[in-house]
Amino acid sequence: MLSPFSIPNIRLFIAFKVFFNSRFYYPVFTILFLDFGLSIAQFSILNAVWAATIVLAEVPSGALADIVGRKQLLVFATFIMIIEVGIISFVPKIDPSTLFIVFMVNRILSGLAEAAASGADEAIAYDSLKAESAPDQWGRVLEVLMRFQSIGFIIAMTVGAAIYDPDMLEKTCRFFGFSITFSQETTMRFPLYLTFILAICAFITTLRMEEPGLDQSSSRTKKNQMGQAFGLTLKAGLWILKTPFALTIILFGMLFDGIIRMVITLSSQYYRMIDLPESSFGIIGSLVAMFGLVIPKIAKKIAENHSPSTALQITAFLTITGLSTMSFFWPYTGLLPALITFSAMYFTGFFVSFYINQAASSDQRATVLSFKGLAYNVSYGLLGVLYALLLKIKRQGIISEDIENIVFMETFSWFPITFIVWFLILLIIYFFWLKNPSS
Repeated sequence: MLSPFSIPNIRLFIAFKVFFNSRFYYPVFTILFLDFGLSIAQFSILNAVWAATIVLAEVPSGALADIVGRKQLLVFATFIMIIEVGIISFVPKIDPSTLFIVFMVNRILSGLAEAAASGADEAIAYDSLKAESAPDQWGRVLEVLMRFQSIGFIIAMTVGAAIYDPDMLEKTCRFFGFSITFSQETTMRFPLYLTFILAICAFITTLRMEEPGLDQSSSRTKKNQMGQAFGLTLKAGLWILKTPFALTIILFGMLFDGIIRMVITLSSQYYRMIDLPESSFGIIGSLVAMFGLVIPKIAKKIAENHSPSTALQITAFLTITGLSTMSFFWPYTGLLPALITFSAMYFTGFFVSFYINQAASSDQRATVLSFKGLAYNVSYGLLGVLYALLLKIKRQGIISEDIENIVFMETFSWFPITFIVWFLILLIIYFFWLKNPSS
């Protein structure tokens, strides 16, 4: 049997995903922006702009990938990554208003890069397998990919946080016999420099990719007809609506990804509430990343040997169990429910990718995957807005110096309740509307 890793595009796909996503500034993301002189309010605005950019560009970029080629979109994405990381790596510390504009450009470019890569990366890899008559090996590719991504994330989390701390760097230098003094203004750029190097590596990786030889005649006739992107987008959208299996995958994926990603965003606050020291947060992040070394293998066996409903039941059980028990905020032991919840995110990512790639045809696979990405970001954004409104309502009438912690604990139960309600609604929609008895 042909090994999928003997195909150059598969090896390059895995390398691209690791280089593109293992960003050394992730463990210090928020404080990095603040140390540059930006406010928390400005940081929130920048993240909103980033999310909005992805939502607006997600599906059009997927359709463009299906027309002009997936490689071209990936090359564009990594080139944009070089620019977006470069401008904040080397920008001097100027007045905050000008810096805000620079970071605004960074967030817009970052969103464009994410949107351009989303869908096109998996599409080029899956079609490369299909060209070699080995699409059944996609689960194995996902398993290995998640392992390498987890290793990359562990390294980025550990190294990024360490080199950001000037005291840590000075102690390390003294251990090796060097007396060097570092300032925070200097070390805060080190994670950016390393990410900039990864961006260059990702760009070189995409240049070495080859467009799979599938349906290329139709693609060539459309290359100069950019208006076809919207037609292809409409076609893919209608296909999803008319394909119960694909629509079901995306709807359940929206629910799982949106809720769990919101909880992950708030995880540092949760850790504080269960009395974990802040110094342990990076270690916990690396521990969660190690799930990617184990869970893909388990998920692959489930996907290949059991029905999609079994995969759904397992993921739902983990999510409900984790979210519900997190609401108790058990000191120290509350970490276990959090790990259960985060493990569900890995199962969700594997199962959705496994099934949606099986269902979609190669000529519109990138567009369909972009619809999935669009749905995920819309879900995450709406949940964020609703949760912010809930926090504002709960704050009224509470007079306490510890108001933030009180409100957080009182509103956390909203996550498991919201998940259970919408999970039941989606089950009703599936059984009474989407389920096809003949399939």
